[in-house]
Amino acid sequence: MAEWEFDVEQAAAHGPESSANMKICVIIASKGRPHELSQWTDLLNLQTVGPFQVIYSVTQEVDLPERTALFQPSTVVMGPAGLPHQRNRGLEVVEQGADVIAFFDDDYVPSRFCLEDISKFMEKNVDVSGANGCLLADGIKTPGVTFEESIALLAQYEASRSPLYEIEQDLVGLYGCNMVFRASAIQDIRFDEKLPLYAWQEDIDFAVRVNRNGRIVKTSCFVGVHQGTKSARVSGVDFGYAQIANPLYLIRKGTMPFMFGLKLALKNVLNNHIMMVNPEPWIDRRGRAAGNWIALRDIVLGKCAPGRILDLRRNLRRS
Repeated sequence: MAEWEFDVEQAAAHGPESSANMKICVIIASKGRPHELSQWTDLLNLQTVGPFQVIYSVTQEVDLPERTALFQPSTVVMGPAGLPHQRNRGLEVVEQGADVIAFFDDDYVPSRFCLEDISKFMEKNVDVSGANGCLLADGIKTPGVTFEESIALLAQYEASRSPLYEIEQDLVGLYGCNMVFRASAIQDIRFDEKLPLYAWQEDIDFAVRVNRNGRIVKTSCFVGVHQGTKSARVSGVDFGYAQIANPLYLIRKGTMPFMFGLKLALKNVLNNHIMMVNPEPWIDRRGRAAGNWIALRDIVLGKCAPGRILDLRRNLRRS
């Protein structure tokens, strides 16, 4: 940690370079994680090339650390909870002149070269509308990766860093924790607010629609770690319902291929029921399985829809 602490002191004194060749707007949607947002200040100050604009999209003041602990300058927007709502509010205040819009999760930890490498990649690959970078680790599938572990992984990567600004493969959609888009490709496209709360698969839906204006791809040239922080996540029942309702909705909408959505839903249902016997401590498998069955019942009744999650929440409160 000593090397990290030294770098932070240097960043506070000097800050990042003023701008990249591509002007990058960073949007971070967050709820209930002020500590993670305070960490982002150092992460942004450490960038070898600074952001053009930083936007924090939250639901209320308590989602933030002290305003002085936020990256400066930055813009804060507030409103209803839910990733589509929050990301859309961020898009509405993007400054004119932004070339690239980067959506990062609040628990994503980027390499200090991240924005520089995004800029160089988008400059070189003019036919790309959106991209995912490389994750050195993804804590969403594990108990999580600590901030200190993330910094250690990134330090190891940066010691032998040799990025190639190449496209690895085309993708159906993007993974929301680290997705970047060319601003001119987004135009008036917005996240689907019919997908409430955590809005599982909203990143796929958005990227598929942006894909009409250019390629959606994977590259390893910009790098980070997804901590997979477990605080402030949706309930197991809510998520289990979304595992069926959201793919069904997107298949009907035409932004998710039928077989892709079917395999996705079946895989999650099977995993929930198999793992109920010996569940991971960080996953509510029983809750997810219950949510799966509620969604299947709603399919039979003809009323399965993503927004039903909100009805389930209200009914649970009454009971």
